[in-house]
Parts: sequence; C-alpha cells; structure tokens
Amino acid sequence: MKWEEFLKRVADLPVIETELLLAGIADQRPLKVQISRWHKAGNLIQLRRGLYLLADPYRKIEAHEFYLASILIKPSYISLEKALEYHALIPEAVPVYTSVTTKRPGRFERGEWVFDYRHIKNEFFWGYNSVTVNKQTAFVACPEKALLDLCYFKGREVSAKYLNELRLQNVGKIDTGRLSAFAKKFKRPGLVRAAKLIGEYINSYEEEEKTL
Repeated sequence: MKWEEFLKRVADLPVIETELLLAGIADQRPLKVQISRWHKAGNLIQLRRGLYLLADPYRKIEAHEFYLASILIKPSYISLEKALEYHALIPEAVPVYTSVTTKRPGRFERGEWVFDYRHIKNEFFWGYNSVTVNKQTAFVACPEKALLDLCYFKGREVSAKYLNELRLQNVGKIDTGRLSAFAKKFKRPGLVRAAKLIGEYINSYEEEEKTL
C-alpha cells in the first residue's frame, strides 16, 4: 500500500488502531512493514504498540486527550483530580490525565501529555459516564466516584484539612446521597467515613455561601 492510499483510509480517524486497520486482511505482513517504515520516517507517531497518530503535516483531526486516555488502556475511565477538574469541583488545572483501569497500572508520556493509570478491582470499576467531544467518546467518573476514587487511591484518612487543601468548589454538583451509597458499595469503613465527612463539609460550605 502506498502512503497516499493509506492517508485516504485513515484521514478521518483521530487515532489509528492497527488491529482495526488490519482486520479482514489475509496477509497482514506487508502493511505491518509499511507502518513500521512510516513510523521510522516520522510520518506516524506511536503512542503505544498498535496505536498511532498521523504526524502534524498529515493530521486533519486532533485527538482529544480524554479519548486518548480511554483507548491507550482499555477499559479505563478518567478519575481522581482530572475528573474533579472536568466537573469544575477544583479550581486548578491538572496536568496529568489519571485514569482507573482493571488492567495493570501504567504511565505514558508523549510530549506534553502524561497519562497515568491506576489499577482497581473489577468490583470497584463503576460510577462513570461516557462523554463525547468532537465525535470522540471517552469515559469520565461522575463527581461522587471521582472523590471516592481519590480517597481510595490516596490511602489516607480524609480530614477537614485535606478537604480544605483540595479547595472543593461548586459542591452543589455533588449528590451526597449518591456519595454515601457509592461509599457503602466499596464496603470499606474508611470510605464510608470519608463520604460522611465530605457530606458535612458540603453542608458547611453551603451554609457559608448563604451568609455571604
């Protein structure tokens, strides 16, 4: 296959997945060799084995970071601080795209992008929704699950001081009933206590807002 023909086939794809590209081809070796050559020539940027971006001069569609995070390791969903930023629950921009996965943990650094993956048990892999940006679908934890995932992976007792350090804002987006139910689903006393403390923090925050 010539480069021009290859470009026509992948021009509308934000990311090139060779597994899908090679599906249905009886003899895959010639195309695999060509992809390897195009990568070495700088026409393709490898994100990981079997996953590529077109180099800047040829790229028509920019892959959204959330979409990249969701396909670098499958299954996975954006959580922890990055999800809190997405939901506008914290004021800071978070440079690392942290995801939760049932696969092995890992970390990918590609230029300005840093994708970090935390392993979680299958029974705790829930509490996320799909989001679509530029026709690219990714998965992001809901506010309550992002908070509980943060407490779970930080491995520390949640305190009022810790919540103040997080600088939670727009707390009306957090459903305290759902937060409590999610915490119980983990079957971890520490997370149940954390959910209760977060609920108290939210109530206190909202009372202060009323007095302003």
